[in-house]
Amino acid sequence: MEQFQNPLNTSSPLSQTAPRIGFVSLGCPKATVDSERILTQLRAEGYQLQPTYAEADLVIINTCGFIDAAVDESLDAIGQALDANGRVIVTGCLGARAELVRERYPDVLAVTGPHALAEVMAAVHAQLPAPCDPFVSLIPPQAVRLTPNHYAYLKISEGCNHRCRFCIIPSLRGDLVSRPLGEILDEASRLVESGVRELLVVAQDTSAYGLDLGHRPDFWGGRPLRTHITELARTLGELPAWIRLHYVYPYPHVDELIPLMAEGVMLPYLDMPLQHGSEAILRAMRRPAATEKVLDRVARWRAECPELVLRSTFIVGFPGETEDDFARLLDFLRAAQLDRVGCFPYSAVAGAAANDLPNPVPEAVKQERLERFMAVQAEISRDKLTARIGQRLTVLVDAVEDDAIIARSYGDAPEIDGEVIIEGEWEINAGDFIEVIITDADEHDLWAQPVED
Repeated sequence: MEQFQNPLNTSSPLSQTAPRIGFVSLGCPKATVDSERILTQLRAEGYQLQPTYAEADLVIINTCGFIDAAVDESLDAIGQALDANGRVIVTGCLGARAELVRERYPDVLAVTGPHALAEVMAAVHAQLPAPCDPFVSLIPPQAVRLTPNHYAYLKISEGCNHRCRFCIIPSLRGDLVSRPLGEILDEASRLVESGVRELLVVAQDTSAYGLDLGHRPDFWGGRPLRTHITELARTLGELPAWIRLHYVYPYPHVDELIPLMAEGVMLPYLDMPLQHGSEAILRAMRRPAATEKVLDRVARWRAECPELVLRSTFIVGFPGETEDDFARLLDFLRAAQLDRVGCFPYSAVAGAAANDLPNPVPEAVKQERLERFMAVQAEISRDKLTARIGQRLTVLVDAVEDDAIIARSYGDAPEIDGEVIIEGEWEINAGDFIEVIITDADEHDLWAQPVED
């Protein structure tokens, strides 16, 4: 499938003669931010984006390489572009494994790793000289975004210092590198001024923000601020937008964020990948293994912030996982009563330390455990959402369809969580905040009607 983005104005005289670039963006929100930066620079230099392979002078593919399915998708996209166009530049996480890309597709023009704006642009310039001064200053509102106008991803750091055995992100994206706090806040302010109503804060390890900088102070708005996730979250909360945190590793200082949620400074939503509920498997993963302490913390957080919605992800079928380990995971799931949960069968990613562990779990057992896990969580989720019937909530409208409005509450992140469905025709636009009454629910979504004052 062609996944080109075409945010450029192609009606200007320059665009009719400018070099034409096709662009495919794959992978996670962090990769989406990388794509936005490349597209913004292409626009600044006068390149024209094309929606089809045939109309492009070359194609850039921002790849994902985290798990085998993502690698296959990226390789397929490269192959399709080469077949249809013949001139392809590869970037992104799979690009960090250049030998794999070159072995499969020796005719690609260039291969770069992730967050490699300068290298990508150098590869483009080598094939298609820029029609404009490449150092032109870009007016902030002209920045290209691949999300809808009303929400945006705000990446606060690159890389990760952890060495989880199932993960190869440090080898793809390197160790933690935090962005300057003032730079992040400037970007956030520009986004909100341009009409963004929700900022989704992302990083590989959001709660580690500032650790590599020793939490040294930075200045914004004439005041000193500590380079720390709590200070960043508190200051972002001064903006007139929803602030949502993703990928929060369970450091002790995460406790400091809960009061901010209780006070309405940021959304009472915490995305914390916990990975498992068996301490033996967590130790094998090189993850925090004190599951009882996690349950105690969750109970304290909910006491302090009753509206808190907790999202997490888990892995089943990790090497060495016994039936007893899996039973402990299900017990943890029932005890934690998490609101939103994703689960994946373990995939042996090339280069991951877990590949060398003994006692791999058969694929059929992984799938059977995945189904049992999701059945337990479906019941929990259904009960959680059913309890919201009759509640009054503020929702953010994502889309207006012919017979329904698709919205989200504070408990729903875009693309990964559920929706609030408002049936019928209403004078409402995407990006609007509206008050609704919840009327129905299933294990994923809510149904609602607008509150008519």
